[in-house]
Order: sequence, then structure tokens, then C-alpha cells
Amino acid sequence: MDSSQIKALVFDVFGTVVDWHSSVVRHGEDFGKANGITADWVAFAEGWRAKYRPFMDKVRSGELPWTELDSLHRMGLEELLDDFGITGISEEAKADLNLAWHRLDAWPDAPPGLHRLKSKFILATMSNGNIALMTDMAKYAGLPWDCILGAELAHAYKPDPKTYLTGVELLHLKPEQVMMVAAHQSDLLAAGKQGLKTAFVKRPLERGPKGKVDLTPDPSFDYVCDDFRDLATQLGV
Repeated sequence: MDSSQIKALVFDVFGTVVDWHSSVVRHGEDFGKANGITADWVAFAEGWRAKYRPFMDKVRSGELPWTELDSLHRMGLEELLDDFGITGISEEAKADLNLAWHRLDAWPDAPPGLHRLKSKFILATMSNGNIALMTDMAKYAGLPWDCILGAELAHAYKPDPKTYLTGVELLHLKPEQVMMVAAHQSDLLAAGKQGLKTAFVKRPLERGPKGKVDLTPDPSFDYVCDDFRDLATQLGV
């Protein structure tokens, strides 16, 4: 397609830009060593991530008032520690472990690919992560965002249309001038319904070497790419 009308690229972050799986596994291992705990840290990381959507659904349904993702992660962590029978952990240690989500490693292609894309487009997050989380992660992983957009500004979690459209409005752009970039097809389909362009990025290792990821793109997507370098090339950068 003709990319000349696209002015901004907005990105899903967890899994698309950063490798949450191996990063959280590593932080779990460090937590275990520091506290004398032996556990299946792969299962721990996957279990923590699995609590992400149920807690967001409580916000969506009104069971919880608007609550930022850091707090939802902490609620999930409390449940997870109980699930794993891990007790006697200090509040300081729990708070530090919860910050694992602020310290996620970028996929190797992400920083160089984003810098290429930044030369032509506005780059912003379109994440369910709160602003403090996204800012810390950008500093940690070297992510060159022009601005942080997403759920906290809209007070709505993806795939709520409000999340995408608030970002578009804040950039003073039209939906067709903004492209959503994600490794998650449901995210792209939701953005596409609001008129945004879509780019699917394949991340076969998002759930680790043994995890299953659907890499067959929906035919409605405007771009399909192997990584951010490939996306930059396709967009003529």
C-alpha cells in the first residue's frame, strides 16, 4: 500500500517491542536467589502474565475502578505468590519484583529498527502499560519514543476503541494517518475497526522456545513483517 499518508506509528509493547517472557523469567530467577526460593520460574512468568487479562477485565466490567497496570500486576503477583506457596516475602522485595515489568529487554531488532522508523514517522506507544512503566522501560531498553500514549491517558484498556482513538486525537491526526504495529492479531483487528492502518510483526519466541504463537496473519492487515528492520524497509526508511 501507499505509506505516504501515514504520519505516526503506534506500538503494542509487551511481546511486540520487548521480550517479556525471558526477561520476567530472569527477574524471577534473581528474586529466587536473593530470597532462597526454588521454583519453576518459567511457569511463574507465564502464570503472572496469565493474570493480566482477568484483572483488566475487572476494570472493564466496573468491578474495579480505573486502576493502572502497575497495580494490577501487583494484585496478580500477590495471587501468584500464594499459588506457588511462596510466603514470608518482604514488601520491599515484592515491590522490587513488581518492577520486573519496567525492566524488560528489547528484541534485538527493536532499538535499531525504531531509530530508522523515527527518521520518517512519529513513534508512540499504544500499550496497556501505564506512563511510569512505559517511561522506565524506554530508558532501560533504549526505546526512542516521541511520546507515550495508551490506556492510562484514555482510562480504558485495549481493545476498547477509546484507547486507540484517544491516542489518534492527542496526535491531532486522523485514524487513517496512524498505523498500529503489533505482534497480537486481536490488537490489530481492534485498531483496524477504528480506521487505523495495521502492521503485523512476527514474534515467534514471544512465549519462549516452547510456546505457541499464531504467525498466520489475518488478510486484512496492511503490512506483515518479520521484525522492525523489515518494517522500516517496507515503509521506505
